[in-house]
Amino acid sequence: MVGKENFKTEDLNLCFEKLMMFGGGSAGAIALGCGKVKMEGRAITDWKDIPMELLLQILGLVDDQTVIMASGVCRGWRDAVCLGLTRLSLSWCTKNMNNLVLSLAPKFTRLQTLILRQDKPQLEDNAVESIANFCHDLQVLDLSKSFKLSDCSLYALAHGCPNLTKLNISGCTAFSDSALEYLASFCQKLKVLNLCGCVRTASDRALLAIGRYCSQLQCLNLGWCEDVSDVGVMSLAYGCPDLRTVDLCGCLQITDDSVIALANRCPHLRSLGLYYCQNITDRAMYSLAQSLVRNKPAAVWESRKPKNDEEGLRTLNISQCTALTPSAVQAVCDSFPALHTCSGRHSLIMSGCLNLTSVHCACAVQAHRTASAFPHSAH
Repeated sequence: MVGKENFKTEDLNLCFEKLMMFGGGSAGAIALGCGKVKMEGRAITDWKDIPMELLLQILGLVDDQTVIMASGVCRGWRDAVCLGLTRLSLSWCTKNMNNLVLSLAPKFTRLQTLILRQDKPQLEDNAVESIANFCHDLQVLDLSKSFKLSDCSLYALAHGCPNLTKLNISGCTAFSDSALEYLASFCQKLKVLNLCGCVRTASDRALLAIGRYCSQLQCLNLGWCEDVSDVGVMSLAYGCPDLRTVDLCGCLQITDDSVIALANRCPHLRSLGLYYCQNITDRAMYSLAQSLVRNKPAAVWESRKPKNDEEGLRTLNISQCTALTPSAVQAVCDSFPALHTCSGRHSLIMSGCLNLTSVHCACAVQAHRTASAFPHSAH
């Protein structure tokens, strides 16, 4: 029934029954979670009887397909959904997503989160332009794997959705770096940006613009953006000091200079991905190891070092960084208690680095000592 404008009576009855499954309408109340919503003696016996406030609470418990279906039941339900709906995911839609977005965007103008992730490309520029024209409160947008989109979509979002804080365009291979540069100049509230696989988009030119305009950025994924070099990453480190998660996996051009800039300029860095960055050497590791000391006074560091796992790196992926030596990586591991090599808690990831097998976190070493101190008794 999704996408159809004309509903039959039996469809409305089915919809009403589905919404009423959360409680008994004839009793004048509907169970929601642990309590009930009293309707002041009014008996709800038909779908037309559900008031707007109650409908919004019920719709918060059902899937997005049911929400869309409910918006087509009658004018009252449409108004309730259009006024109250702030989050919507259409990732379940495997066919005609573009037409569905075109029909919904003018209605759902209060949306703050919109998830349009696709397995097969469906979205076209006209759908994104419609979102930009009507959904001006949008803060979170997921367009991942939208292979059909062009620069027109980014230009439209720049003008229509300046309040974006989280944008995922991973796998959108047609966007140019100039379009991303333009978007960054308008969407200056961005905190999370996923550019994984956007080879044409994520260039040093685009990263310079992000560093210039998006100072609030906290999380950035540049996975497999092969044109990114130290110039772009260093501009990010200097322009976005609140960076906390940076994924540079497969960025083959970057060197120690990028890591050193992040270590020196981003004191809140918690996760760093360097998978297959084979130009990274011990110099970068020692810079990371010393970063927590540099960013805090000595007295504070000494008082907090033994007990605070929240400071500094919590995840580091150096898989396939074959130039690293055990002593340098051990220095990083010793500096950050949240980095673990022990079973079940791997947050220091070193796959493919056979020369780093001697690197262990503190709890792994302690477990080994305990096991050695209490050998199994002979039978």
